[in-house]
Amino acid sequence: CSFASPSVRRLFGYRTEELLGRRMLDLVLPEDVELIHHELQLVVTGKNSGVPTTVRCRRADGSNVTIDILGTNLLDNPAVQGIVVTARDVSERLRLEAERRLLSDRIQQTQKLESLGILAGGIAHDFNNLLTGILGHASIALSELALEAPVRPHVEVIKRTAVRAAELTQQMLAYSGRGRFVSQVVNLSEVVEEMGHLLSVSVSKKATLRYDFAPELPPVEVDAAQIRQVVMNLIVNASEALGENSGEIDIRTTRCHFGNGYVSHNSPCEILPPGDYVVLSVSDTGSGMPPAMVTRIFEPFFTTKFTGRGLGLAAVLGIVRGHHGAISVFTEQGRGSRFEVVLPMAPHPMALPVVAPAPAPNVDTPVGGLALVVDDEEIVRLLTRSMLERLGFTTLVARDGDAGLELFSKNCNELRLVILDLTMPKLDGLETFQRMRKIREQVPVLLTSGYAEQDAVSRFAGLKLAGFIQKPYGLEDLSKAVRRALDTHTEPATSGSPS
Repeated sequence: CSFASPSVRRLFGYRTEELLGRRMLDLVLPEDVELIHHELQLVVTGKNSGVPTTVRCRRADGSNVTIDILGTNLLDNPAVQGIVVTARDVSERLRLEAERRLLSDRIQQTQKLESLGILAGGIAHDFNNLLTGILGHASIALSELALEAPVRPHVEVIKRTAVRAAELTQQMLAYSGRGRFVSQVVNLSEVVEEMGHLLSVSVSKKATLRYDFAPELPPVEVDAAQIRQVVMNLIVNASEALGENSGEIDIRTTRCHFGNGYVSHNSPCEILPPGDYVVLSVSDTGSGMPPAMVTRIFEPFFTTKFTGRGLGLAAVLGIVRGHHGAISVFTEQGRGSRFEVVLPMAPHPMALPVVAPAPAPNVDTPVGGLALVVDDEEIVRLLTRSMLERLGFTTLVARDGDAGLELFSKNCNELRLVILDLTMPKLDGLETFQRMRKIREQVPVLLTSGYAEQDAVSRFAGLKLAGFIQKPYGLEDLSKAVRRALDTHTEPATSGSPS
């Protein structure tokens, strides 16, 4: 080097006398020396003048800087007679490009998982309609069969299998963020602590469970059963990450304030608004995960095991999303993993549980009368009609909202009950319900859906539904739901013109 400009001195942090007489290659990291040597040779021979090359160099303070080097051959210029090398710091540009690529990848991953979530929710809904036919007919058959009937054990197997299939659809609904939530205000540390024995028998004998619960942890408003599923899934995954080795699994709860909001890490991109949150973290000293695996762990049925075991972390993601939270993953291959679940603090303080005596069954509630079933699935319509007739009802059926409204208008004064599906073509359940209310308000309407109650009923807030029954349901489930619906509407039907 025969000349070093002030900007080059600032870039590398050397004084002028430290640069003069020094080879450019002395500043380049060893990994990039061969590259820059080759490019400079091309410049000397006049074959690559004016083409920039990106290399990494070492500053005087020992830090690295990424630069674009541009060599220009001026050997034939009498005033220069040398190679002029210009260097431009591109570290910040490359950092921003890497962040943009990462954000783009995470957005694409989020969009892919959201699409899969919509698909899973739709499949679960349709599957629940089919399971209603299987479970319902099995329950009717069991009610007709004598205990000693040779075929009874086979029908019981059909019923149990349908119930297990329904549990799988609940996992699919959880993944789609439309799972069944029964929210209550709880202390997250207490929920985890109550699972202590269950957790201890679920992990490897070589694993040590350690708990670190924040004192006076603010409450969260969650479905405790769903959160237990999240905790159990994370603990089992942590145990399996340890394999046959001894190790530790740390479970921690903390309270955090995120002034600038919270952005999930190494998971589908979730951005939570600024505020106070409760954080549950589960970490292990296991094998960790390579980057390629981290990008896939939230996909449905993705597994590193010899065979898939269900939705796993995909369901965990759906549950956390359904609670307006986020999940992050911090992992390094060979150094373990940490999963961090962030949940909003409850807007209301936790109230002490009030144990109310169970109400006595209303044995005087009459069963029977005229009922209307509105559902676009024929198997569900016919099955529900058969069940209602066994409960003493005379039953009308309609295949969609328009047909349902026509039958409702003609028979509204005699109708004692309407069972209305939420998702239908033409008029959906909500619009059909609202039009029925304009004809006659007193008829109790029992809503049914293949989606979860919280998702379905939230659209009917303040509209005085008589109840909800989720598909699939059997004879006993329908009987209980019908009795509850009738108990909430004790006003008898009257004759006369529709109001």
